[in-house]
Amino acid sequence: MTLHSDNGSPMKGATMLATLQELGVVPSFSRPSVSNDNPYSESIFRTLKYRPEYPEKPFSDLASARDWVRGFVRWYNVEHCHSGIKFVTPMQRHTGEDIEILSRRKAVYQQAKSQNPERWTGNIRNWERIEEVRLNPEKGKSDVKENKAA
Repeated sequence: MTLHSDNGSPMKGATMLATLQELGVVPSFSRPSVSNDNPYSESIFRTLKYRPEYPEKPFSDLASARDWVRGFVRWYNVEHCHSGIKFVTPMQRHTGEDIEILSRRKAVYQQAKSQNPERWTGNIRNWERIEEVRLNPEKGKSDVKENKAA
């Protein structure tokens, strides 16, 4: 088994490394000065750690840990609206429900603008479906093209 982590001092400390060795776990670290070796896993771990129900103490057993992670994964995929995909859930995205949701949002914004044009300084928010999502895109390159809202 391998544990991948950043180059933070807690993960590289002698006590942690000795514990990993004792458990037969091989440590793996991000390359120096590379914060996005695996940006998707880094992103989900940050989300996981900042959940209010994130456990303060170790799990009592493997079954408890699996139950907690199962609940987190369900929340993350079915309930949590992701900003990178226009505030829909991954489940809505994968089933195609997001197309109708985004279409309805666009209609609501267009109606609001037509009823109160003085409240709008420009275009409505872009509710077009994002076709490709990237974390930490290269600076200066725009690989992800967003459609301009009308």
